Amino acid sequence: MRRKSSAGRFAERVLTGVDDAGAEERIVIWIERKSGAVWAVGRVVNPQHRNSDEPRRDDYVFEGYELDDALEVANGTLEDDVSVLEQDGRDEKVKPFLRGELLKPLENYFFGRSSR
Repeated sequence: MRRKSSAGRFAERVLTGVDDAGAEERIVIWIERKSGAVWAVGRVVNPQHRNSDEPRRDDYVFEGYELDDALEVANGTLEDDVSVLEQDGRDEKVKPFLRGELLKPLENYFFGRSSR
């Protein structure tokens, strides 16, 4: 049974492309809040083939204290992957990560309620 480990994820984007052999691959990029007030950006290819959803150390492309830095890295990573998909002839429409979508779960995290 797969273990789900996405509780700290505040936002996530999933892209679908093809690998070098032509097989479908899934790319997941996310922003999470880790203990110690650390923002982290992760990227994983084909997580469905893993035994656990628990991220590996090398899945993280950023860890730091500034939300704006995390957004910049996450959106840059997203743009890079979308560019590769476009070069492969895929027309993947995906919304960028926005500050507002992270502030809502952050407020819930701190105050136990959502501002929705």
